[in-house]
Amino acid sequence: MTRRVVVTGVGLVCAAGVGTEESWKNLLAGQSGIATITSFDTAGFDCRIAGEVKNFDPFHWIEKKELKKMGRFIQLALAGADFAVKMAEWKPEQSDLDEVGVYVSSGIGGFDIIEREHIKLMQGGPGKISPFFIPSAIINLASGHISIRYGARGPNSATATACSASAHSIGDSFKIIERGAAEMMICGGTEAAITPMGIGGFSSMKALSTRNDDPPHASRPFDAQRDGFVVGEGAGILILELLEHAQRRNAPILAEIVGYGMSGDAYHITQPAENGDGAYRVMKAALKDAKLVPEDIGYVNAHGTSTPIGDVIETRALKRLFEERVKQVPVSSTKSMTGHLLGGAGGLEAGISVLALRDQILPPTINQEAPDPECDLDYVPNAARKASVDYALSNSFGFGGTNAALIFSRWTGK
Repeated sequence: MTRRVVVTGVGLVCAAGVGTEESWKNLLAGQSGIATITSFDTAGFDCRIAGEVKNFDPFHWIEKKELKKMGRFIQLALAGADFAVKMAEWKPEQSDLDEVGVYVSSGIGGFDIIEREHIKLMQGGPGKISPFFIPSAIINLASGHISIRYGARGPNSATATACSASAHSIGDSFKIIERGAAEMMICGGTEAAITPMGIGGFSSMKALSTRNDDPPHASRPFDAQRDGFVVGEGAGILILELLEHAQRRNAPILAEIVGYGMSGDAYHITQPAENGDGAYRVMKAALKDAKLVPEDIGYVNAHGTSTPIGDVIETRALKRLFEERVKQVPVSSTKSMTGHLLGGAGGLEAGISVLALRDQILPPTINQEAPDPECDLDYVPNAARKASVDYALSNSFGFGGTNAALIFSRWTGK
């Protein structure tokens, strides 16, 4: 008998808002969260804009004495987990905590801590390095802190697969429950790489938008005037549960997760193959896992980063997958409003896909102003749209050619 896995909670913290419903409301309104960077002095930087999380008060979730043990990516993850757990109406005493796992990923982890402690080393020597440096910075400590907070003693892991990391964590968590190794997983991703090294490093690759005089219009996936991606920060956390576990505690079921695909490009360290083969194969793999065909998909939350080459290649992959039906499939990139959360992007966008199924409304791709003849699909331009959607596909592609695709199903109570 197949073990079905449902989504009962979504926790979003991003440039669009602190909290799931606030973020969702602003995304549907087409509000960009991208602005001039405030967290450090950007003088001399080619890129001076990002999708910072505004009005984030870590003390709402974390005691002062604990805060010094956590990089910002951990702080954002704890907040995201809190929003997800509350939406799921879950309390630890409702579960056998040996059956509850945590799988929260990041592409980079504690860049802010690494940079801070390196300055201490250079200025004062090794004796000035904080004893909390390592646990504040390493990627799996987001999962570690969440598991400690809720007493979750089941499977505990974290991937670091670049911009596919949190999509992999959700897909892996789905399979952990499906094969009987857990009944519930707190999973997703988090990232806080808006730092001098983070922005400077991506700038040196010429990957970032330099539309510094007009931040809200800088991230423009699939638009002809796009000039690079915008770094975002935040967290996207999902609560996945075995259907029977959710039903036993009368949990609010938002959607069902039905498909997960993985693929490798085996092509280039930062660029996908021009024909989009890796993206095509990962979507096919997710469909195969879900026992669906392309005609079943009613919405795609695209990876859509706003880079000149990446958006064209994803469009080519979608055309290959959907063939003559491709222009009837709504596709949107919410990175146009949140920026690119790197390792946290898949978690955020999986959560957004679940909310789209819950409310039967599709978030837009904003800043669609100049048509690109190579990007000529229905990108839900500039305004949210009501729709009847049974299955949503969420794509994530990462450096090194690592790809993930997730498929969620509308929950009908059956």
